[in-house]
Amino acid sequence: MKTALALGTFDGIHIAHRFVLDLPNCYKKTAVTFPKPPKMYFDGKNELLMTFSDKKQALIDMGFDEVVALDFETLKDNSPQQFLNFLLEEYNPAIISCGFNYRFGKNGAGDTALLQEFCNKKGIHLKICDAITKDGVTVSSTLIRNLLKQGEIEKANALMQNPFSFTSEVTHGDQRGRTLGFPTINQKYPEDLVKIKFGVYKTKVLIGERSYVGITNVGMRPTFESEYVISETYIKDFSGDLYGKDVKIVLEKFIREEIRFSSVEELKIQIEKDLSYIK
Repeated sequence: MKTALALGTFDGIHIAHRFVLDLPNCYKKTAVTFPKPPKMYFDGKNELLMTFSDKKQALIDMGFDEVVALDFETLKDNSPQQFLNFLLEEYNPAIISCGFNYRFGKNGAGDTALLQEFCNKKGIHLKICDAITKDGVTVSSTLIRNLLKQGEIEKANALMQNPFSFTSEVTHGDQRGRTLGFPTINQKYPEDLVKIKFGVYKTKVLIGERSYVGITNVGMRPTFESEYVISETYIKDFSGDLYGKDVKIVLEKFIREEIRFSSVEELKIQIEKDLSYIK
């Protein structure tokens, strides 16, 4: 069966990716990607905009029949020609789509000019998508990461197919929020994701098929301290036991930075102010 291949990392599935991912339905639509950008394999930094499982689900929701996660370690030393032959033999493409800056093969030696030459020889239609700009700036995953690090969540969300979110298991905390009168769910922030600006956010909380409004603090809890990045969310109009369940947190608006409070009473007053954003 002939396929329509979309090539790219697609981290965050931003508005520029949409053009690459717009493929005809008459072929088996297949996204060929890596679990994370190749650069992150070399520099050791994990700053993903979404986990691979979330990316895979988002692509399936967009109509893709198959999402392939290539093994970078297996393919990293392949020459550009070897990589192209692999795509031809494995997927039998009728059309290939990629961005203007797509690179492939050992040390990224292959470019769109080489890909075009290969496609011409094999009778494959090649779609190369130009850069997309917004407000005079080229849209990229790097741009979105920087916005998130600065707390510009609304600007980042405007550039992505879906708002920035993370899914994590609800774990037992110290139940301090409950004693303050503001019960929260505790989740470990996924280690592979970009470290967003620490602070308090207005959020949407997805529990099963239902959606709730929430206030989420992401950070190291300077008042009580934590050994890892933790997410604490107060969920409006919800009661129930979520321990051990995966809950999705969608960030919508940055409210304030993390603050170290001198007393529990001072913290309680600030929480009441934060909750005014969702009343």
